[in-house]
Amino acid sequence: MSPPVAPAGWSRWLVPPAALSVHLSIGQAYAWSVFKPPLESALGLSGTQSALPFQLGIVMLGLSAAFGGTLVERNGPRWAMTVALICFSSGFLLSALGAATEQYWLIVLGYGFVGGIGLGIGYISPVSTLIKWFPDRPGMATGIAIMGFGGGALIASPWSAQMLESFGSDSSGIALAFLVHGLSYAVFMTLGVLLVRVPRTEKPVEGAPSVTSGPQVSARSAVRTPQFWSLWVVLCMNVTAGIGILEKAAPMITDFFKDSSTTVSASAAAGFVALLSAANMAGRIGWSSTSDLIGRKNIYRLYLGVGALMYLLIALVGDSSKPVFVLCALVILSFYGGGFATIPAYLKDLFGTYQVGAIHGRLLTAWSTAGVLGPLIVNWIADRQEEAGKSGSSLYTLSLFIMIGLLAVGFVANELVRPVHSRHHIPAPREAADVAARQQSAESA
Repeated sequence: MSPPVAPAGWSRWLVPPAALSVHLSIGQAYAWSVFKPPLESALGLSGTQSALPFQLGIVMLGLSAAFGGTLVERNGPRWAMTVALICFSSGFLLSALGAATEQYWLIVLGYGFVGGIGLGIGYISPVSTLIKWFPDRPGMATGIAIMGFGGGALIASPWSAQMLESFGSDSSGIALAFLVHGLSYAVFMTLGVLLVRVPRTEKPVEGAPSVTSGPQVSARSAVRTPQFWSLWVVLCMNVTAGIGILEKAAPMITDFFKDSSTTVSASAAAGFVALLSAANMAGRIGWSSTSDLIGRKNIYRLYLGVGALMYLLIALVGDSSKPVFVLCALVILSFYGGGFATIPAYLKDLFGTYQVGAIHGRLLTAWSTAGVLGPLIVNWIADRQEEAGKSGSSLYTLSLFIMIGLLAVGFVANELVRPVHSRHHIPAPREAADVAARQQSAESA
């Protein structure tokens, strides 16, 4: 499947909607917490067990993005979006079969493994294409697309809750909800497959810099630089801190105010998940666009430094004030989303556009690691605290302080980022031709 080249006069503003159709679909992953309580009740699972499909999905997202990044660069966005469509929808269909037969391993296999591959390939499918279309505003361009991934739960959370209410929260109701998800997302993602195009030239916008201007670094060389691994730590720490709250969002807000006079109902908890998704989505476009103005390093200082302060507020006074808890969580999730949307532009600044999609894919192994660490820390500690007889906000206090420490580590790693040394740059076309000519002359002599 060859990459479709845009005809003359094609508007670059048609490309972000193509990316959004894929990212809004796979962003359903952020609504997984809505399925956790029904699955735990229907199949007799613990909080740690019910998090496994989500954790495996994030692991496979990072691994498939890392190993498939070069294929995405080679085959183009339409191929990648098609693979994502098939895997993501098939994952839901397998999960529906697992729920209907009460075989939990099929849900883990379908949603976590097969669907996770769709997550990874779909996530990186439009990134390099968008950067090529918008060389003048890379932060905004990637923010628009990746905003969809953060906003997926804004649609999926209330939609899933409504289906579980209509179909029932037993195993057959969960199975039917999974089936509807799989078929609906297949149709929606097809729009992106049909609409996406790649630019005809290296300079698609008059007056904007060429996509090949500046230093260029190959994916193989990039992973050998300290800059890549510094950004790996930055992304891993920021994601671990955010995903721990996001995966446990509905049960967490319920537990925090369980013993107060203003308890949180299941429908209100689902609304909180949707609200977090809105903050996640807004942060992706808002903060990434801001990074075009103030720089990538400065915006990550904000994500990591202020994010740690928000966690501290939740740990100290979150259970005594619902507005403080909600506001701090919204800020944290906006930084979480902003971190995802800004990282491709950060990579472009450091390594150029030559293989930025493949480099981005390799960096997403940090997301895989965080996808295990974040939910594991929060769920495991909450389970142990519950076994010790604790309840309410005390289930999460230790986890919150751990997250503060992780964000501090990420802050230090961001400070270590410097421009990439010229020895890692690939030769410019003219320079490469001169090198080849000198080599040929030497061989002739």
